[in-house]
Amino acid sequence: MTATDAAKNHPLAPPSHPQRWLILGVICLAQLTVLLDNTVLNVAIPSLTRELDASTADVQWMINAYSLVQSGLLLTAGSSADRYGRKKMLVAGLALFGIGSLIAGLAESSAQLIAARAGMGVGGALLMTTTLAVVVQIFDDSERVKAIGIWSTVSSLGFAAGPLIGGVMLDHFWWGAIFLINIPVAVIGLVAVVRLVPESKNASGDRPDLLGALLSTIGMAAVVYAIISGPEHGWTSGRVLLTAFTGAAVLTGFVLWELHIPYPMLDMHFFRNQRFVGAVAGAVLVAFGMGGSLFLLTQQLQFVLGYGPLEAGLRTAPLALSVVALNLTGLGARLVPKLGTPATIATGMGLLAAGLAAIALLGRHGYGGTLLGLLVMGAGIALAMPAMANAIMSAIPPEKAGVGAGVNGTLAECGNGLGVAVLGAVLNSRFAALVPSAVGAASLPAALAAAHGAEERARITDAFASGLETSMLGGAVAVLAGGLLAALLLRRAERGQSAPADPAATAA
Repeated sequence: MTATDAAKNHPLAPPSHPQRWLILGVICLAQLTVLLDNTVLNVAIPSLTRELDASTADVQWMINAYSLVQSGLLLTAGSSADRYGRKKMLVAGLALFGIGSLIAGLAESSAQLIAARAGMGVGGALLMTTTLAVVVQIFDDSERVKAIGIWSTVSSLGFAAGPLIGGVMLDHFWWGAIFLINIPVAVIGLVAVVRLVPESKNASGDRPDLLGALLSTIGMAAVVYAIISGPEHGWTSGRVLLTAFTGAAVLTGFVLWELHIPYPMLDMHFFRNQRFVGAVAGAVLVAFGMGGSLFLLTQQLQFVLGYGPLEAGLRTAPLALSVVALNLTGLGARLVPKLGTPATIATGMGLLAAGLAAIALLGRHGYGGTLLGLLVMGAGIALAMPAMANAIMSAIPPEKAGVGAGVNGTLAECGNGLGVAVLGAVLNSRFAALVPSAVGAASLPAALAAAHGAEERARITDAFASGLETSMLGGAVAVLAGGLLAALLLRRAERGQSAPADPAATAA
């Protein structure tokens, strides 16, 4: 049998589709839009607090509703696409994302916007898990690596460029435009998918784990709610403790359910593999550092340094540009064979932590320190992310490659949501401790508006800047610890794998 014949007979390795690059362009555009919505709201925070009278907790929920729903459904969406058809799921995802964007753009209250963002998260989950599967489907072995590289670069760009795109839109339009711009993209994507993308499915695939998706989403939402509401209601209050306990109990139920059923959304036996656990720890904390730092940084640029939305977005662009530039050069992929996966991840996470610390310590009084921190963060992300993705995929059996991709996406979304929640909570707690008189205000602009005189306004701004510094440093410590833990576990896993090959060790 020739290689061509084998490709024809293997469902995951068909001959290249004649319009594959056009399809890739459409898929990348849809993927970019979904990922931009993870961070595009960051620069709109002042507009939302002013025009919707949104509190800090409301804004955090506007951001987290999208990422939490999406992360809870990613694995189930992937298995549904495999079973019922990837093209069908792409169409459904684009339709839901477009409808949710329309409702979000026309929202008149914080509650409406939060609900719309949750609906967009459902569509985003269907899109994110299906786009990579379609890329694998339409490209043969000779071009697939290049195509996935382009897809990965667009993913990195989408996550980091949200503040810049949001700033450009807010400089010319009202805040709802950052959602309405998604609608023409969704329509173009729908037409292109219907006309160009071939259908593929595996009718004998695992059944979707609907209860698992429900449990994971509820558990994550409860935990993050407890983190967000802690500074406002008190960490030992009955509301916070009950919500945290409920979240922990539901997540425990999720783990037990996944261990019990024959078709789990996430096979918990993967966590017996130290290589998998190490890569998972690193992936969560990279997303934690990126999501939380962008949430804080855009507020620092606008509230503390006084930049407008477009200016703030432009000043976060170096992070996106450095990640994309280094990804396109393949620096991380070339360093892994030379340094090894553990050292590459430790180096990347160390750089990410150093970038966060630089922003905290040097960025308070000007943009120069922030620029340095963003460039160092970008270098760390470009080093760590390819190494961690490779470690996750290599720790999972080839027949579970789709699950591996879903795990990677789920971890990124969970890390992003937790980064916003945890670092935002640290900021709020520090701010409340320094300015007790401003605790009753729903947001920093509200506290400034209620201030009596320039001296009190300056004290409030300084307290907010101090809270940002504490949050950034806390994020740096968490990222550095996660990088060292990931490297340690990966190193131990590699030694464990090589030990059986040693005759003396075997004899012992």
